[in-house]
Amino acid sequence: MAQTKVHRKKRQVAILIIWMLLWEAGSEPIQYSVLEESESGTFVANLTKDLGLRKGEMAARGAQVVFKGNRQCLQLDPQTYDLLLNEKLDREELCGSTEPCVLPFQVLLENPLQFFQATLRVRDINDHAPEFPAREMLLKISEITTPGKLFPLKMAQDLDAGSNSLQSYTISSNPHFHVLTRNRSDGRKFPELVLDKALDREEQPELRLTLTALDGGSPPRSGTVEIQILVLDINDNAPEFAQELYETQIPENSTLGSLIITVSARDLDAGPFGEVSYALFQVDDVNQPFEIHAITGEIRLRKTLDFEEFQSYHVDIEATDGGGLSGKCSLVIKVLDVNDNTPQLTMSSFTSAIPENLPEIIVAVFSVSDADSGQNQQVICSIDDNLPFLLRPSVENFYTLVTNGALDRESQAEYNITITVSDLGTPRLKTQHNITVTVSDVNDNAPAFSQTTYTLRVRENNSPALHIGTVSATDRDAGANAQVTYSLLPPRDPHLPLASLVSINADNGQLFALRSLDYEALQAFEVRVGAADRGSPALSSQALVRVLVLDDNDNAPFVLYPLQNGSAPCTELVPRAAEAGYLVTKVVAVDGDSGQNAWLSFQLLKATEPGLFGVWAHNGEVRTARLLSERDAVRHRLLVLVKDNGEPPLSASVTLHVLLVDGFSQPYLPLPDVAAAEARADPLTVYLVIALASVSSLFLCSALAFVAVRLCRRSGAASGGGCAVPEGHFPGHLVDVSGAGTLSQSYQYEVCLAGGTGTSEFKFLKPIIPNFVGEGAGRATEENSNFRDHFGFS
Repeated sequence: MAQTKVHRKKRQVAILIIWMLLWEAGSEPIQYSVLEESESGTFVANLTKDLGLRKGEMAARGAQVVFKGNRQCLQLDPQTYDLLLNEKLDREELCGSTEPCVLPFQVLLENPLQFFQATLRVRDINDHAPEFPAREMLLKISEITTPGKLFPLKMAQDLDAGSNSLQSYTISSNPHFHVLTRNRSDGRKFPELVLDKALDREEQPELRLTLTALDGGSPPRSGTVEIQILVLDINDNAPEFAQELYETQIPENSTLGSLIITVSARDLDAGPFGEVSYALFQVDDVNQPFEIHAITGEIRLRKTLDFEEFQSYHVDIEATDGGGLSGKCSLVIKVLDVNDNTPQLTMSSFTSAIPENLPEIIVAVFSVSDADSGQNQQVICSIDDNLPFLLRPSVENFYTLVTNGALDRESQAEYNITITVSDLGTPRLKTQHNITVTVSDVNDNAPAFSQTTYTLRVRENNSPALHIGTVSATDRDAGANAQVTYSLLPPRDPHLPLASLVSINADNGQLFALRSLDYEALQAFEVRVGAADRGSPALSSQALVRVLVLDDNDNAPFVLYPLQNGSAPCTELVPRAAEAGYLVTKVVAVDGDSGQNAWLSFQLLKATEPGLFGVWAHNGEVRTARLLSERDAVRHRLLVLVKDNGEPPLSASVTLHVLLVDGFSQPYLPLPDVAAAEARADPLTVYLVIALASVSSLFLCSALAFVAVRLCRRSGAASGGGCAVPEGHFPGHLVDVSGAGTLSQSYQYEVCLAGGTGTSEFKFLKPIIPNFVGEGAGRATEENSNFRDHFGFS
């Protein structure tokens, strides 16, 4: 057994240390006494007064009365905490013949832990009368027996003790005998019959006497037995034992039938008067665990011995010859203790749930005992060494189990503790007591999010109250301390209307978009989410949630040039001498979406003369597809489709008018039907001229000259009859995508054709911001410059 525990350390505390602590306490036990057979609930003592405590202190400190073993002889009154009898006490049952009958006990107080030693003496009352083992005794006495001869008689038993026990014997009045009361080695009293006058068989062959046993009670109790005396004919010698007193020892665990000792007696007579037979003198004694062989005198064990019950026996042995004469000897048998009782553990106080984070918590208070004696009675206590608990000896046989430092419920919430109590006998016996201690939770852990940063994506134009994602936090505590509540913390940007954007479910951390989001207005925003437990005090933590709004294809392309505002369409002039690939114009469009939803492509849907013009799909440039000829029509109408790359794709269309001319330096006279159509199509010029003339006549002569110059210029610009491009800036937030047909900065075009004079004039303005990012924009600028140089414009 020792080898199997080499790798397992044990904290062992010898019980000798307990006696040292008890010696240091230096206080005598408080002594109380009570009569046996007193009724349950009988008042014994006022403990509060005897212990010098304040009123109510015993209740506040959880006072307990602890007896050795499981029998609880006393109890505390739940209101007054007076010491009361818990049950009727039988002194003979508790202590047997031992006097005084003293029962030790302890008074245990907690918070702080304190012990008081006390004893209860059970005083005897005369509740038992002496009893003889049999109703009749038989004596055979020879007629030649001389006066003064002693004849031992069987003694009576009285279970009481002290003065209430058996005190004396008397015999009925007669002329031949009187009785003496003798003391045995164990303190018991036995009678001896003394012959006062010689017997005569012929005169009286038989006598009957009454032997009375008296105790010392008040009034005394008694028991009687009848003695029958047979007067025998002459038998000279009575049997004599080799020893008057035999002494021997026997272990308490000896098997039944074991030989204890052999006694021997000799009779000097011959014949039947010399034959000896043996018998136990008190054969009817209920505590007699021995038997004797009538012929050999061997005494053997017939009943199991228990050292804890009887440590020794006093046996009287009688040897009788054939003539009825007898001799007597005594045998003292000492029972040797063996380690046959396992230690006992009695739990006085136990707290199954203790709070975490607090050191030196008393978990249990218990006592240990062993019914053996000597070294077999010495015990040691231990627990597993790898547990965060300590065993501390207290007064006498008490121990306290305390925590070795603060416990952490999150590391281990429950401990199974085995308390091992071993004695020091051979072989060692042990008992184990298992207790389970749970660690109650304290709110010492804040909730922890599964991620410090969450990224959620939601597509724009979502439906209100849409679930966009979930955050999750866990708390290592238990119960209410582990219940997590979620909330939105104030945003870092005070201008962000967070309350109208998202909300969170306080119980499960689900995030919801409160309204429809617009990517073009808000591409992303950040939300700080807090998680707090419901402990006291509450602990919290936070996480950052980034919400990305995903673009949806909800914006159709918007054509910037040429604009379609209801006025006459803009006409592009192309010289007939232009070669194939000549840049006619560039369709400029933008898309409010992003990514592939903003990728634009251009397509020529319809043309007056198919095959003459083409549109580049990626940058919207309109170029001649072949050389022009005299057979080609003068005017051409082109319908260009602008389409994005979304799903589904959205589109817009624009109409272009192209006029083929022989040269920009020569006056060009449009056909009458064309001029008339233009005049009908543009009444705004007529109204403008009339209005300007009316205003001019109101100014002074000095102002008329200045105004006339200005009006000439403006009338020249206003009478073009085909320019529909407004002056001003395009929206600045539109982004060019590498020649895909959109503009990165404000851009102006002005193409005018003067219809009233028959002289054409073309004006191509540069961008307001001259440098474009991207290869396509640079190439277009260069080509436009070549275009102007070719036709002689600056």
